[in-house]
Amino acid sequence: MSRILIIDDDVDLCELLTEYLASEGLILESAHDGAEGEQRALSNEYAMVILDVMLPGVSGFELLRRLRVRTAVPVLMLTARGDDVDRIVGLEMGADDYLPKPFNSRELVARIRAILRRTQQEAGEPAPRITPSILRVGDIEMDLGSLEVLCQGKPVELTAVEFKLLEALLRNAGTILSRGELTGAVLGRSLSPYDRSIDVHISKLRKKLGDKAGGTERIKSLRNSGYMYVLHRAPGDEADHL
Repeated sequence: MSRILIIDDDVDLCELLTEYLASEGLILESAHDGAEGEQRALSNEYAMVILDVMLPGVSGFELLRRLRVRTAVPVLMLTARGDDVDRIVGLEMGADDYLPKPFNSRELVARIRAILRRTQQEAGEPAPRITPSILRVGDIEMDLGSLEVLCQGKPVELTAVEFKLLEALLRNAGTILSRGELTGAVLGRSLSPYDRSIDVHISKLRKKLGDKAGGTERIKSLRNSGYMYVLHRAPGDEADHL
């Protein structure tokens, strides 16, 4: 069974979730302050971390920043309902997903399983071949074996979620992908009402890759439709996947 760490000072909530998740085949362990939570999260004993934004002593954001410097353990942020700023900041700092409080326990389980599926699939991927697969579109080159990305020949550091998002966009360059399709392909779950996760990850990609390529928009947003990676190539050139 997967071991999960929740860092939240609400002791009653942690106890309730521990019992509920046990019935779902998940082991939940608790830390009620940032110092203990940081130490345990860095132990490499947990499949993922559930992190509350509001913590005594150190904020959840600061703890997330510290964790991202030293570990890639998946993090699900718990934020105040209706506080879009907290959600956006958490995602921009490297959280894998978020869930607003108060939440339905079944929704929490669904988010947990989506993150675990994605990370387990990534961990189970075969080692890169001697000649790794390369995906090139315009000035972007993705090495699907080493998980490296070049933009105009320069390396770009992406999180695992950003890499999967960019891969989905490039594989479908010139085609509109709905927010629901991207949420399913990248986050492994269904799009829920008022969910802005994909929008924030798109914003981060734009910042890292540059808003424009060839003088035009790189990732185009289409109102009520979704997103499209715009093809920028000279006549006769084609996106290639080796």
